[in-house]
Amino acid sequence: MSRTRTALSAAAALALLTACATPPGTGPMGFFITSVGSGNGADLGGLGGADAHCQKLAAAAGAGSRTWRAYLSVPGAFPGPNRPAVASIHARDRIGNGPWYNAKGQLIARDLTHLHNGNLISKDTALDERGNVVKGRGDQPNEHDILTGSRADGTAFAPQTDTTCKAWTSSTDGSAIVGHHDRIGPLPENWAKSWNFSHQSAGCSQEALVRTGGSGRFYCFAAN
Repeated sequence: MSRTRTALSAAAALALLTACATPPGTGPMGFFITSVGSGNGADLGGLGGADAHCQKLAAAAGAGSRTWRAYLSVPGAFPGPNRPAVASIHARDRIGNGPWYNAKGQLIARDLTHLHNGNLISKDTALDERGNVVKGRGDQPNEHDILTGSRADGTAFAPQTDTTCKAWTSSTDGSAIVGHHDRIGPLPENWAKSWNFSHQSAGCSQEALVRTGGSGRFYCFAAN
């Protein structure tokens, strides 16, 4: 009897620990794709402008009490004559630790590790702040290119090549790395299925983003 009680107590303790370690199946919105971009291509007003856009859209959806950050990276700068080096800014360092849920309360990722390896992002779950599905490959128009400027692990690229439309301030020269929220591309390779690191845009203007399958949207995450 004593052994039975001990075993039952151990099983109960394990179940409690598991429940505490596993996020609930539903939760408050902490992730969305912007329903609209800046309207000026990849010129988002820098990271500050992008964050403000996330905050504005979240507030309109009733989630303005949280602190929202755009999932965008910016490369640093090498040191030069009379100029110190500038550190890179990594998207993964800007968005808190999770867990994150979409506008319908569905789990997107438990934490940063899960987000960058095994997340639940798909066309059905990567919703905008109002809970609407974002058009993907096969829809008219295709808008599955989501601005990130990031590598697959959520970090910035080296500064030799423009991957962020001049730190999200250009709607003319440059290019930006995008991901595919619907996890679909023209080829079966992993890059075509990446949510945050698929290919570079044709340019930074609104027309260039549309031409490669986007509309200037980006991901927003609640950092608290």
